Amino acid sequence: MEQSLQVNFASSLIAPIIGIVFLIILFFMMVKSVPQSENWTVERFKKYSRTLKPGLKLIFPILESIGHRVNMMERVLNIGSQEVITKDNATIEADAIAFFQVTEAEKASYEVQNLQTSLENIIQTNIRSVIGSMDLDASLSNRETINSRLLNVIDEAVKSWGVKVTRIEIKDLKPPPDITDAMAGQMKAEREKRAEVLQAEGEKQAAILRAEGLKVAQILEAEGRKEAAFLDAEAREREARAEAKATEMVSESIRDGNHQALNYFVAQKYTKALESVASAPNSKTIMIPLEAGSLIGSIAGIAELAKGATQKNNT
Repeated sequence: MEQSLQVNFASSLIAPIIGIVFLIILFFMMVKSVPQSENWTVERFKKYSRTLKPGLKLIFPILESIGHRVNMMERVLNIGSQEVITKDNATIEADAIAFFQVTEAEKASYEVQNLQTSLENIIQTNIRSVIGSMDLDASLSNRETINSRLLNVIDEAVKSWGVKVTRIEIKDLKPPPDITDAMAGQMKAEREKRAEVLQAEGEKQAAILRAEGLKVAQILEAEGRKEAAFLDAEAREREARAEAKATEMVSESIRDGNHQALNYFVAQKYTKALESVASAPNSKTIMIPLEAGSLIGSIAGIAELAKGATQKNNT
C-alpha cells in the first residue's frame, strides 16, 4: 500500500519537473546577450529577419535562430606581397595594410561570402591597377598619392558589402636588384654633384670676401696716404712760411744796412750741402774744402741778425 502511494507521488512530480526544465530551456533559448562589439543577425526559417544590437534581446525559439555574429570593431587586414608591373615595364614587389570596419551587419553577412578574403583580393587587384598606371619613379616617390587613390576606389567598391575602409597604406615597394643598384649609383652621383656645387659656392663666397677685404684694405691704404700727404703738405707749408718769414727778416736787415744777414743764406746752403754729402750711401770720408772759421763767422752773423731783429721788435 505504501509503495503504491510512493509511486503515485513520484509520478505526479515528474510532469511539473519536466515543465520547469522546459521553461528554463525555453528561457535561455529566448534571451540572448549580445556583446558590445558585435551585432547578431536573426533568421526566421533560414531567412534574414532582423539584426540584434548589443544588450539583452529576445527571439522566438524554433521559429527564429541566430544567423551570424558580426564583429563591428575596426580591424586590420594584411595584404600579401605581390609583383606589380609599372607603366614603364618595371617589376616591383608591393605589399600593403588596410583598416576596415563593418557598418551594416546584415550586408556583411549576406552580400558577400568570406568578407576578409574578398577584401584582400579586391585590394590586391586595385594595387596592380593603380601602380600599373604610374612610372617606376612616380610610384616610388608618391606613396601618398597611391594610398589616396586606393582608398577612394576600394571604399566605393565595398559599400554594397556594408563595410567602410578607413585607411590603406603601402608598406613597402621593392624594385628589382639591378634597378636598386642603378638608383643607388644615381643617388651617389647626385650627392657628389651637390657636394661639388656646395664647394664651388663656398670658394666663390671666400673669393668675394677676400676681394672685399682687399678693397677695404686698399681704401684704407689710400686714405692713409692721403692723410700722410696732407700732413706733409702742411709741414712744407709751415716750413715755407718760416722760410718766407726768415727771408723777410733778412731783407729788412739788409735794407737797414746790416749786411751780415747775407751770411744766413750762405750758412743755410752750406749746411744742406754737408747733409747731402754725409747722407750719401757710398761716402766713407768727407773732405771739407773750406776754412772752419768761415762757417763759424756765418753762424755768428746769423746770431747778430737775430739779436738785431729782437731789439727792433722791442723798440
